[in-house]
Amino acid sequence: MFMAEPVHVSTIEVSVDDIEQLYESLDPYPFHERDLDRDAEAYIVGWARELPRDHALRIIVHVPAAALQAPGAVGLARSMSRFFSLRTEETACDLRELFRIGRMSLLIGILVLGTCVAGTQYVGSLLGEGPLADVTRESLVIMGWVANWRPLEIFLYEWWPVARRRNLYRRLSAAKVELLPVTRATSQELA
Repeated sequence: MFMAEPVHVSTIEVSVDDIEQLYESLDPYPFHERDLDRDAEAYIVGWARELPRDHALRIIVHVPAAALQAPGAVGLARSMSRFFSLRTEETACDLRELFRIGRMSLLIGILVLGTCVAGTQYVGSLLGEGPLADVTRESLVIMGWVANWRPLEIFLYEWWPVARRRNLYRRLSAAKVELLPVTRATSQELA
């Protein structure tokens, strides 16, 4: 019988005095659609980056016991999930846009390279042989390859960090969010 491997879970712990500290104070939307505060987002994302990629994530928010009954406490998990889902969608759009730019750049690069290679043949028939013809031919070939620098950079290197960020946001959107009251022991551990 096939046994599934146990799912490893890594925990991110946040301690706040009030649930409202987690949210953007100037956000006009109702609570369940509010954006996370930039500092709170940076803290959570920064910790999540450090954790193993193959682990599920859990976010524990430590708040005073009185804050557990606050109206915002009820929708915290849904709010965080929605926020990071939106970040996932935004980053996925950024990745699609990057690939679109890469395809367009590649098309232009190939056209420029083809034109430059054809130009080297023309230069040979126009200038004949000699140092000026050699320099012109080499310059055209270099220009053709330089025109392909950007698409190669996009398709070989630039998309990886964007895809990693999208995957990180996806993991964060699926994270289990728990609210726990701050106890004396908890506050000493987090200090």
